[in-house]
Amino acid sequence: MSETRGLVVVVEDERPIADLQRLYLTEAGFGVHVESDGAEGLAAIRRLRPVAVVLDVGLPSLDGIEICRRLRESGDWTPVVFVTARDDEVDRILGLELGADDYLTKPFSPRELVVRIKTILRRQHGDTSVPLAVGTITLDAVQRRVEASGRVVPLTSTEFDLLAKMMSSPGQVFTREQLLSSVWGQADYGLGRTVDVHIAQLRSKLGDDSPIVTSRGVGYSVARA
Repeated sequence: MSETRGLVVVVEDERPIADLQRLYLTEAGFGVHVESDGAEGLAAIRRLRPVAVVLDVGLPSLDGIEICRRLRESGDWTPVVFVTARDDEVDRILGLELGADDYLTKPFSPRELVVRIKTILRRQHGDTSVPLAVGTITLDAVQRRVEASGRVVPLTSTEFDLLAKMMSSPGQVFTREQLLSSVWGQADYGLGRTVDVHIAQLRSKLGDDSPIVTSRGVGYSVARA
């Protein structure tokens, strides 16, 4: 048996869906721990420190949105993928604003879930180049660390990779489709709003140090130093 890719905690109260997720994640080489209750799921995440978390939005005792909120507020930036039965843009945007890395709407292919998780983790460990610097922002791909004017800026995995992509080519304007393809590993034009939400989150966290520039009707870039 090949070496495990790490533990994934699945918090899902629909047993058939949880069983499918366990099956496909296990076949992909992940260890899997399943909880069906929100509060117990949060406790398991904090206790087990997984490489990724799959969160159903609608859960008993504590919903997925609140679990993600509490994780982020405590400084836990473990990658989170939301799954939900609701295809509501408001819910999706709220989840992303709270620090989720990706979002899937039921019904979805369990193979797609595995691909999404692999993509997030591959981005985390893919680049070991020297630190990047633009203006007052420095980005260390090895330590997965971003600083703005000397202060550490906590970012989700996706926010980090989005910023790294743009900082790797200062002045180059990336379309939403290009960013979706390189950061999310897909090019679904309908997800353009997802890019906008992550850009807004990055700007908010970077504050006055943000080097991100909007090219109306085209996309985004970071200003040259």
